[in-house]
Amino acid sequence: MSRLAVLDRGHPPDVTAEIERLRQENGFVSEVLTMLMYREGLFGQPFSEALQDVMRGPSDWSVGERELFAAFVSGQNQCPF
Repeated sequence: MSRLAVLDRGHPPDVTAEIERLRQENGFVSEVLTMLMYREGLFGQPFSEALQDVMRGPSDWSVGERELFAAFVSGQNQCPF
């Protein structure tokens, strides 16, 4: 069960079906993905757009450096994403 139980049972039927399809295809679905798919218009889409700006927008750091920083932080947080 996820840290936020609503992510296990609070999706509309079409999103639940997509999550199940991904689970069968990949063997798992990350909590990050289920969070982004929960009330997508309220959080998922705006967050994803902001993330793309941070990771791909103008910066003194290269895209590769930003990806490395993100991977390091995820590892420190014990997050497989």
